[in-house]
Amino acid sequence: MKRIVIGMAAAMALFATGALAADIAARPYVKAPIVDPVWSWTGWYVGGNAGYSWGRSRTDVNYFSSATGAPIAPPAGSITSGSFDMNGAIAGGQAGYNWQNANWVYGIEGDLQWSGERGSRGYSCVGTVFPAGGVCLPGLTFLPAGGLAGTTLTVDQHLQWFGTVRGRVGILATPKVLFYGTGGLAFGEIKTTGSMGGFIGTPPLGAPIASIASTSTTRVGWTAGVGVEGKITRNWSAKLEYLYMDLGRYNAGTFTLAPALPISASVSSHFTDHILRVGFNYQFDGPIVAKY
Repeated sequence: MKRIVIGMAAAMALFATGALAADIAARPYVKAPIVDPVWSWTGWYVGGNAGYSWGRSRTDVNYFSSATGAPIAPPAGSITSGSFDMNGAIAGGQAGYNWQNANWVYGIEGDLQWSGERGSRGYSCVGTVFPAGGVCLPGLTFLPAGGLAGTTLTVDQHLQWFGTVRGRVGILATPKVLFYGTGGLAFGEIKTTGSMGGFIGTPPLGAPIASIASTSTTRVGWTAGVGVEGKITRNWSAKLEYLYMDLGRYNAGTFTLAPALPISASVSSHFTDHILRVGFNYQFDGPIVAKY
């Protein structure tokens, strides 16, 4: 009996050992998964940029009598309209937020820029000799008889600063390279300086007169453009961006030679701009997307 019991115990031990070995063979050891962070575009970011802008001011000048308010019809040969370039360097900063959905990136961005863009052009109301004198308009008798008068106006404009608030929509060519389109609101301040000159009497006995005045106006318009941005590290990225900006038509100021001469000029302009800039962004840590 004792031998039977010992034999059964040995058999059970052998069976348990085999079952354990089989279980170990069926469930091999697997290493813990390694988390591989994916390039994420979701989150807040701030950055800086610098570049160059080449703009265009389309400016018209209308002359009128500052004594009566009557319009002055400039004689043939007068220059009362024309365009001029406004070019210069720009620099500034931007901030925004991105949302990434699969290969699409949506966002909103605002920026504020210093601008060195400026340009100028001369306009003229050709002087005309009248028996009783006059400045580009018969009937004004404030000049000496037989006097010669001509009025010139040099308009200098400077885009002092501008900013934009834009939406962005882009698609990822690779996890680290984003191509996007952008558009929205634009605003900026343009300073106009008018240097106005005239002449009373017949040279060399006559007397030249001149005046200089400045006005500034803040305009609101629109902008649209395209860009490409690439990740350098998880948090840093670099971008190249082009924007077209239109600040619309506006009254750039009224300039006068009064009281020496009762002649004034009203200036209106339409400013458009092309902006090319490079920049860097720092993205604050957002949600971590991982794959196993």
